[in-house]
Amino acid sequence: MAVLHAWRTARVTPLGELHTPPRMTAVLLRLTVQVVLVASLWHGLYANTGTTAGLDRDQAVTYAVLAVLASRLRELDQFAGRDSVLQHMHFGTIIYWYLRPLPPQRYYALRALGEQLYGLAWALGGYAVCLAAGVVEPPRSAAVAGVFALSMLLGQWVLYYVLLVLDQLCFWTVRNNAAMLILIFAQNLLSGVYAPLWFFPDWFVTVSAFLPFQATLSVPLSLYIGRIPLSDAAGQLALQAVWVVLLALFTRLLWRRAALRVMSQGG
Repeated sequence: MAVLHAWRTARVTPLGELHTPPRMTAVLLRLTVQVVLVASLWHGLYANTGTTAGLDRDQAVTYAVLAVLASRLRELDQFAGRDSVLQHMHFGTIIYWYLRPLPPQRYYALRALGEQLYGLAWALGGYAVCLAAGVVEPPRSAAVAGVFALSMLLGQWVLYYVLLVLDQLCFWTVRNNAAMLILIFAQNLLSGVYAPLWFFPDWFVTVSAFLPFQATLSVPLSLYIGRIPLSDAAGQLALQAVWVVLLALFTRLLWRRAALRVMSQGG
């Protein structure tokens, strides 16, 4: 029974996508255009150079395309499904999270898991197509593939907690639109979505090392393309795990404090 309830919860937001074919078509077109444009851009940038910032053309193109595909892991439209924390706070329906037998933190985690599994299907499909078309390079070895998969898992775990903190802010601010825009920009910039971090000044790389964002994407993709050697993988994985633990403890504290701010009035 518990597994059935977990499955029903995890599929809440993905079902909104699957039952709206035009939305899925739009996602496919956007993802295709993004991959083509990003690959063309980096091919053009490397037209007259061999290696820049420690990356050759194939590494740079692979990194950029994988960054686009990885962005699909957490890009479901919760607003269309009226299932975002912001909407629940605005309409007062957040109270139902605390009246169900399922704790709110578990419901939130299961819903996020469903979103990521749905996004993973898109990312893996796009990866298979790009790999077959020669747009991205395959992993250099089975060991690299395994380390990359583990690092990507930890990275998505970190990203889950980062987004959770942002949603939890709604319990104190009611609305988090501005914070969401700031976080999305910071996440994309500091995690290496826009460009690999090695293209930025040293001070920028140093500052980003003290933040959790690069652990979400830059580290796993760097392991994949060989920019971070396998000999340094253990340290990077350990750092990702530390961020997971720290953010887990912090969000657990916020859940407890948030429960004190929720009140049910009337019958």
